[in-house]
Amino acid sequence: MTPFLQHRDPLPVIAPVLVGGIILGLWQVLCTALAVPDYIFPAPTSIFRALVANGSVLAGALVNTLAVTLLAFAIAVVVGTLIALVFVQSRLIEISLLPYAIMLQVTPIVAIAPLIIIMIDDTFISLVLCAAVVAIFPVISNTTIGLRTADPGLLAYFRMNKASRWQMLIRLRIPSALPFFFAGLRIASGLSLIGAVVAEFVAGTGGRSSGLAYEILQAGFQLDMPRMFAALFLISLAGVALALAMAGLSRMALRGQGGDDL
Repeated sequence: MTPFLQHRDPLPVIAPVLVGGIILGLWQVLCTALAVPDYIFPAPTSIFRALVANGSVLAGALVNTLAVTLLAFAIAVVVGTLIALVFVQSRLIEISLLPYAIMLQVTPIVAIAPLIIIMIDDTFISLVLCAAVVAIFPVISNTTIGLRTADPGLLAYFRMNKASRWQMLIRLRIPSALPFFFAGLRIASGLSLIGAVVAEFVAGTGGRSSGLAYEILQAGFQLDMPRMFAALFLISLAGVALALAMAGLSRMALRGQGGDDL
């Protein structure tokens, strides 16, 4: 076992589990004591039974949603990072294009998703693009800020030694930007999932390629609240898993820069 794992504080794991157990216990007790019908607000036991009964269908829907989420996240990271690298090389380009990136961020995805879905025949690609549009701005913003936070003294030293822009970028700006970059990834991963689910709601596609949003819609039409909550639980679980994965990645990448505290 590595020293990192040996000295890992168990409190960040134990505390949320205990709080979650208390909340679920109170939830179950209140639903039982008040005899709340499942079609109004299901108890945790009803949700668990629905999760087991519809496990294969919900698991397939989860895989479809995660496929859209992860591909959109990858596109947002690659394109967002490239845009940030261009911004830091030219102040004029940044000033000219940043307002349009902000417009994409503040425009509700439910407003532009129908347009994207209509313009692109392939439903999967349209869902991915919708989710990528939601997730790309934090990558652009955080990476650009990080690339511009390089130590001014070190920048002057590099210029004094006639370092090229490429050398300053690789040896100074990118290492300085890593904490900001990984912070942007943590935000973008969650936004990718949100964008994927919202796009699925707008598209309303069914069949074998349907995601969890479609399962939620179907459960709502049928007043099958336990199944709806089971799908919501899987979405939440996927979001937590993505957040933990990004936190672990940032700790590994930034361990030499104090990344253990992230």
